[in-house]
Amino acid sequence: MKWHVIATSLLIATAAATASAQGYIYGQPNTNYNNIGNSVYGSDGTTYTQVGNTTIGSDGSTATRIGNTTFNSNGGTSTQIGNTMINSDGSSATRVGNTIIGSDGTTCTQIGNSTICN
Repeated sequence: MKWHVIATSLLIATAAATASAQGYIYGQPNTNYNNIGNSVYGSDGTTYTQVGNTTIGSDGSTATRIGNTTFNSNGGTSTQIGNTMINSDGSSATRVGNTIIGSDGTTCTQIGNSTICN
C-alpha cells in the first residue's frame, strides 16, 4: 500500500489519504510522525501542512477533503465509511482504538502527539 498519512483534525496526505479519522495518522512503515500545530513532521523528512480542507505535502502533493471523500493530486480518491478509509486502488485502512490497521498489514499507533508506524 503506497498511501501515506491522514488525520482528521489535520487531514494529512502525500499522494493520497488513507486512514480513519478523528485526529489519527496513518503513514509509511518504520516511520514516526509528530503533530505540531497545523503540521505533521515525519522521521523520513516529510512534512504535511493543513490549510483549510487541503493538506500540502513537502513533496508538492495535495489532498483535499470534501464531505467523506478525499481527492488527491495523483488522481486517486479515498472515501471514509465509519472508521474505514477505502482507496480507489482497492486498499483500505481501519481505525481500531488508538491504532490504524492497513489492508497491507501496516499499523500506526498514536501515543500523545506522536504516531509510530510499523
